[in-house]
Amino acid sequence: MKKIPEPVINFLKNQGFVVVSTIDKEGSPHNSCKGIIDIDNKGIIYLLDLYMAQTYKNLKDRPLISIAAVEEHRFKGYCLKGKAKIVNRDKVSAKQMRSWDDKISSRLTQRVLKNIHGEKGHPKHPELSLPLPEYMIAMEVQEIIDLTPPQIK
Repeated sequence: MKKIPEPVINFLKNQGFVVVSTIDKEGSPHNSCKGIIDIDNKGIIYLLDLYMAQTYKNLKDRPLISIAAVEEHRFKGYCLKGKAKIVNRDKVSAKQMRSWDDKISSRLTQRVLKNIHGEKGHPKHPELSLPLPEYMIAMEVQEIIDLTPPQIK
């Protein structure tokens, strides 16, 4: 397990979502979007998954995982690689579920504010139709890659 530096934690916590990559049974990559609900600086990232679909199947067979997040405006990003454990929903703490609710409320608020300011976006509020999370992914970080080009750091 690799300790996660504070700047990386802060960066990830400010992301609306991250792109999660897993490997399917044919050895091909599969990407999906997931929300981070908690980060333990000792090296564990907790993500909630709303569906028990391809990501779940892939992690059951091969627990290898990577997450990537970028901010185009700041020209900054990170890729973290590691191993995942599946945590059943009944083992997800009330605090972690509240964190998910807070994240969804924040996303909804941001969407409403952007709509008020005339920014074009989704005409509905998709966050309202999202199901409750099915399970949690506990990712043990093994490698952190700074995606910021060296000449910009």
